[in-house]
Amino acid sequence: MIDVATLSVIRRWALREQLSIREIARRSGLSRNTIKKYLRAGAAEPRYAKRVSPSKLDPFAEKLSAWLKSEGSKSRKQRRTLKQMHADLLALGYMGSYNRVAAFARAWQARRHETQQTTGRGTFVPLAFGPGEAFQFDWSEDWAIIDGERTKLQVAHFKLSYSRAFLVRAYPLQTHEMLFDAHNRAFEVFGGVPGRGIYDNMKTAVDKVRRGKERDINARFSAMVSHYLFSAEFCNPASGWEKGQVEKNVRDARHRLWQPVPAFATLQQLNDWLQSRCLALWGEIAHGKLPGTIAQAWAQERPMLMQMPRPFDGFVEHTKRVSPTCLVHFERNRYSVPASYANRPVSLRVYADRLVVAAEGQIVCEHARIIERSHHTAGHTVYDWRHYLAVLQRKPGALRNGAPFSELPQGFRQLQAVLLKQPGGDREMVEILALVLHHDEQAVLTAVELALKAGVASKTHVLNVLHRLLDGKLAAPAPVTAPQALRLVNEPQANVLRYDALRGRASAAEPSILQEIRHAS
Repeated sequence: MIDVATLSVIRRWALREQLSIREIARRSGLSRNTIKKYLRAGAAEPRYAKRVSPSKLDPFAEKLSAWLKSEGSKSRKQRRTLKQMHADLLALGYMGSYNRVAAFARAWQARRHETQQTTGRGTFVPLAFGPGEAFQFDWSEDWAIIDGERTKLQVAHFKLSYSRAFLVRAYPLQTHEMLFDAHNRAFEVFGGVPGRGIYDNMKTAVDKVRRGKERDINARFSAMVSHYLFSAEFCNPASGWEKGQVEKNVRDARHRLWQPVPAFATLQQLNDWLQSRCLALWGEIAHGKLPGTIAQAWAQERPMLMQMPRPFDGFVEHTKRVSPTCLVHFERNRYSVPASYANRPVSLRVYADRLVVAAEGQIVCEHARIIERSHHTAGHTVYDWRHYLAVLQRKPGALRNGAPFSELPQGFRQLQAVLLKQPGGDREMVEILALVLHHDEQAVLTAVELALKAGVASKTHVLNVLHRLLDGKLAAPAPVTAPQALRLVNEPQANVLRYDALRGRASAAEPSILQEIRHAS
């Protein structure tokens, strides 16, 4: 095999010094046919046939190509990763490494782009961000087992563009109140607020997409942006690569956090686990462009973030009219309101996890929010029996079968079972329940339990015990020790002469008393 230096000498002898092929063959030791071949080609350096070496992947190349083609036609969320394909090949008998599979996939993808003449579409400009400059946000859909039931969740993803610190939090819905709660949680975990937020054109933020970068921004979303003092930027439609960091985080999180499917008793427990897992991953994942891990880069970025203000009051407000049964309706569920607001309009403030009813400039009541994804149920009714006490005072008979009173505390239920057997027990029980309007409920319940324990189930005794509780005088008095029989030291005598003696003493004392009166006058 001829090298570059030998070919250079042969070309100089033949073309510059005009030596014959025979003489060149004699000097170089090469055959005349070899010399003629290289001189005829006119090449300045030798070319060799590409070496083809057998690979352990060769028997599986056709199957892997078919997999890559079929996965390419699936949606991004349903595609298998190369690591999963490598595991499947191992199950089929492949003995090679993952790197060989990845190299084959890169070559296959390059050939596919060349065939389709779409190489330019896969070309991007790398982006660089300063510390505290920006964060990226996106939603995804994933599954978890909540309370034994497989549940589809809407997952909020945040990622700081400089340090690449990320947070994942799950919600039942993609609504405004969920979005606001996700921002509150993320900025609290990150330790501050970056200068910009990069979003796609989600409906909870953009009412209408106009030409270029012009957007009609949702009013409540604008209020949140104004509260946290960052600027919101929106990608061009169908241009997810403009926030590629969080897009990659969605894909990575699907394999780091959601496979296998996590199982928890409540959504809150799942979110607590997601947050702790994300913080742990910060310390395990290398940054890639900066030295050290994501956690170390975040420690450098944190001082550059704006200090976290008070959380944004992220509710969505609806005007509701309270029904005659003291209920407001929301999302096929019903929630009780104090009876004084029946048949009146109120403001319903919807948060991610609770509902707050306000009227006349003050908070009326609050309920934990129920989110039922199934449309095959009739919904739930959430009662607070305290809201119906005003009605109960006018209609004490409703205590027996009133739906709100089926959830009374155990002490009240025991007292009710005793009093309803007595004449006028309905009214007396209502008056005892009404005590919670003026006193602490736990104190009233304790007084009822003590009255039941003493075996005196009456309003009078409950009031007595309650006042002693409130005055701090409920302690039992000190025991009095007394002899079995009391005996007088001087026993009385049945003698009437003693009375006459006492009268005689009084008669003798009268002159002296009269004399003192005259002297004083």
